[in-house]
Amino acid sequence: MARVKIAKPEQVEDPAVQGIFDWVTQMEGSVPNHFYVELNFPEFFTAKLGATKVLWEAGELEMAEIQHIGILVSQRNGCAYCTAAFCTILNHGLGESEDLVGELLQKGTDSVDNARLKHILEYALKVNDEPAAVTDADIEGLRGVGLTDKGIVQVTHIVSDFGSYNRLNLALQTDYDYQDLWQNLAFPKK
Repeated sequence: MARVKIAKPEQVEDPAVQGIFDWVTQMEGSVPNHFYVELNFPEFFTAKLGATKVLWEAGELEMAEIQHIGILVSQRNGCAYCTAAFCTILNHGLGESEDLVGELLQKGTDSVDNARLKHILEYALKVNDEPAAVTDADIEGLRGVGLTDKGIVQVTHIVSDFGSYNRLNLALQTDYDYQDLWQNLAFPKK
């Protein structure tokens, strides 16, 4: 059970909040609990989600690349909630098959054949795990797959953004409201 109220309003008055809800419903099929947890601080909700929207829409990465980053970073951080959220967007919102998403969960970067995506994901995981270990060669590798400084900054910020969502959902124990499939594949019971 979530440690804070799941603040589901009867009706949404703020057009910015309604726009966020409309987008997430299109991408995920409904408004997930995470968004209602965030609504406990409505002033930050629109600012935070607005910044996320800029990261997702105004940079050099494709939406599918961003969701791949979200899946692997969230899985690495042990956040079943966010892992499932990004799986849902990649599958439901962007039309990738459950098999492809499942393979990513089970094999990580080894499941990725696309050189650009693989390099971006390896960099993202390094930024997540040990940011001070990033090397000049890592940055040059990103340039080698077509990113400019803007794209490099975008990837780095995306990792940070996803990490903040991971921490929020883990610390506040947001009630899981996604397909069990994603949780079971990402975090198999031993």
